[in-house]
Amino acid sequence: MSLSPNLKRVNNLETLAGGLRLLTEPMSQVRSVTIGVWLARGSRHESDAESGIAHFVEHMLFKGTATRSAQDIAEEIDSIGGQLDAFTAKEYAAYYIRVLDEHLPLAVELLADMVMRPAMSPEDVVKEQGVILEEIKMVEDAPDDLVHEVFTRHFWMDHPLGRPILGTPETVSSFSSPVLRDYFTRTYTAPNLIVAAAGHFEHARLRDLVSKAFADLPTHTPAYPTTAPVVSRGLSVRYKDIEQSHVCLGTGALTQGHDDRHVAYVLNTILGGSMSSRLFQHIREERGLAYAVSSSLTSYSDAGMLTVYAGCASDKVGDVVDLTLAELRAVRDQPVTPVELRRAKDHLKGSLMLSLESTSSRMSHLARQELYFTRHYTMDETLASIEQVSAEDIQRVAVEMFRDEHLSATIVGPDHAPLDAGRLKL
Repeated sequence: MSLSPNLKRVNNLETLAGGLRLLTEPMSQVRSVTIGVWLARGSRHESDAESGIAHFVEHMLFKGTATRSAQDIAEEIDSIGGQLDAFTAKEYAAYYIRVLDEHLPLAVELLADMVMRPAMSPEDVVKEQGVILEEIKMVEDAPDDLVHEVFTRHFWMDHPLGRPILGTPETVSSFSSPVLRDYFTRTYTAPNLIVAAAGHFEHARLRDLVSKAFADLPTHTPAYPTTAPVVSRGLSVRYKDIEQSHVCLGTGALTQGHDDRHVAYVLNTILGGSMSSRLFQHIREERGLAYAVSSSLTSYSDAGMLTVYAGCASDKVGDVVDLTLAELRAVRDQPVTPVELRRAKDHLKGSLMLSLESTSSRMSHLARQELYFTRHYTMDETLASIEQVSAEDIQRVAVEMFRDEHLSATIVGPDHAPLDAGRLKL
């Protein structure tokens, strides 16, 4: 499977004055443009006392600038039929707008205003504290989200990657306008920012717009040293008065830039990444033990984890864990069949191609490649890498990942006799 000639993309990368990077992918067959400002800093770059500050600042950038109120921003976007959004992750944050090509100059100007001149008024900080505290409560009230948060916190215990992106009620309540302003000033600098765009535009024209709009970005940024986390093995339990138990079981996995990353993606697809996967078929379809069961890969610059999630009756937790461990052993100890391997490759390639059909997904793909690889892999390169994965590769990577010292589990559910941690063995 490869891209047809009329779907070939042309990527452009330039480093502008001050260190701001501009990444573009013109697409002549569409009329929209998605442009985003990506910050190469996230929640893992916070101190313990700052936990949640990156996410808090993201909220504040929508509350108005020196010349625009929050309502002005909303009305300006709505008046052109645009879509404005943002998110904060562990290693980066992003702000992006999707508009018709004719409105690109306004999109650039608005994004620059938001990420360079946020108002951060004390009154708005107090209001947003209340909003974020409610957001934290929402996670507590959603056990399928909570189990992943508790699992990650235990898996990478006492490490920034294990902390929740939202922070804690204590840290969020401690933030003031000067504290937020200090973090913003030393973080939102030209060397830390990437402007990425995909859609219908000319690169040279966009470069001129970005160069002018972002000309006043600070150019100095302090270093943010990071250390890789260590897996904390074992079992953690959070009791909640709910009807169902939610289980996460996981092991260490490969880093974002690992040479075997596509092997791990195929492995995950076979294990629990699709409806035909082993976990879905054996735990849900054949045994009826869970409505939801899946596996997922989470990768960062220096760490990774593979997580299996299931929601099941409390008296079935032991069976679900035992079956999950049996599937991990099977992938590790026995080669996958040619039919299974072929199906997983085609599923992965098809999902990848479908996920990159919009300008917003193309823009995100550009930025993430720059953040993690500082080079840009073509779609054909990625598809070829997936195609080269062999059964022997999968078994080799499974041996590396599926080890007792990398194994951890979390249960969120009603008060019942906890799972015996001694059963967590591969």
